[in-house]
Amino acid sequence: MPRTDALLADPRVAAAADRLGRELVKAVVTAVQQRVRAGEVPPVDAADTVVAALPTSAASLHRVLNATGVLVHTNLGRAPWSAAAVEAVVAASGTTDVELDLATGRRGPRGEGAIQALLAAVPAAEAAIVVNNCAAALALVATCLGGELVVARGELVEIGDGFRIPDLLESTGARLREVGTTNRVALADYTAAVGPGTGAVLKIHPSNFVVRGFTRSVEVAELAGVGVPVVADVGSGLLRPHPALPDEPDLQTTLAAGADLVLCSGDKLLGGPQAGLVLGRADLVQRLRRHPLYRALRVDKTTLAALEATLRGPVPPVRRMLEATVAELRTRAEAVVAALGGDAQVVDAGARVGGGGAPEFELPSVAVSVPADLAEPLRRGTPPVVGYLAEGRTLLDLRSLDPADDEALVGAVRACR
Repeated sequence: MPRTDALLADPRVAAAADRLGRELVKAVVTAVQQRVRAGEVPPVDAADTVVAALPTSAASLHRVLNATGVLVHTNLGRAPWSAAAVEAVVAASGTTDVELDLATGRRGPRGEGAIQALLAAVPAAEAAIVVNNCAAALALVATCLGGELVVARGELVEIGDGFRIPDLLESTGARLREVGTTNRVALADYTAAVGPGTGAVLKIHPSNFVVRGFTRSVEVAELAGVGVPVVADVGSGLLRPHPALPDEPDLQTTLAAGADLVLCSGDKLLGGPQAGLVLGRADLVQRLRRHPLYRALRVDKTTLAALEATLRGPVPPVRRMLEATVAELRTRAEAVVAALGGDAQVVDAGARVGGGGAPEFELPSVAVSVPADLAEPLRRGTPPVVGYLAEGRTLLDLRSLDPADDEALVGAVRACR
């Protein structure tokens, strides 16, 4: 039986211990020794087997090629970051001036660069803060503004994984005043409900579903005169109107229409890190900033760095995916199929925004079609590739895949054949 210290002393294993940590590497050594005892591995091959079994990273998360056609896939970490955002996070991972004014040597405002980048991107906002996700932003607003919150009954939605907006709001101690019916609500419903105890009127974008038929809703512009703050949760993080998504609400338009505060996610159509963004009236934002709960919800330096770089830097990947033409996608698909040969095919497909954005909107796309039995080995490969099954084939949609990963996609499919 190879001794533990002898295996750990192997130069390749020792180098891995420096990179991955001694305890992680030692656990792999122990597992290989058990295989030697069981007769699965010859003792002479133990060191080679340890090296082959070592993970590539100390973390358990894997880089995955997203070929699902869902641009903002919650199960795959939502928005992929731009190179500028990744570089900013690496720089911020050490000691940084997140709360230090280097000119004076005194304490400075936290994350001022990210806040100014947000205000530049959304001119209708007077001030902004950042918390760790949109649900946290809504909880902070409900806690801080307090009292009774007026909200349309049809907007009390479930946001995924069993979490429901009314449960979140009531957990803060706020009282909900539901108005209207499931499918219809009028301005008179809101005005009749507003009283001395009203903290705010909430306007919550349904995000992941659409109600059609005999329906009616009240727009932010109509609510602006009800006499209490109007808070709009627009969900997907679209900063300004985008021609590809004409029905998706955006922050700039919603604030300009009269909302006092808007809330959204940072890791959806904005294309940045997970974050909850609150923009709007300076006095209300300052109240949120000074509330004790804000301290528990604020983000770290790496999130601030990634957010600022996303806002100031090059077009993030999600927007490139959204704006890619079908002709560009077809050219890429034809190149992938030519490299694969065999039974790979170019097929038309339909992509989606995902992450609760534009639930009924389908983006025309192009996919590479391969046999259905490749779906599982592709997911288990290195790197893992996640596509989807349709009409007895595995489809690998290129709209959700970075063009720089086309070569890796070819290699992954070849390895599974």
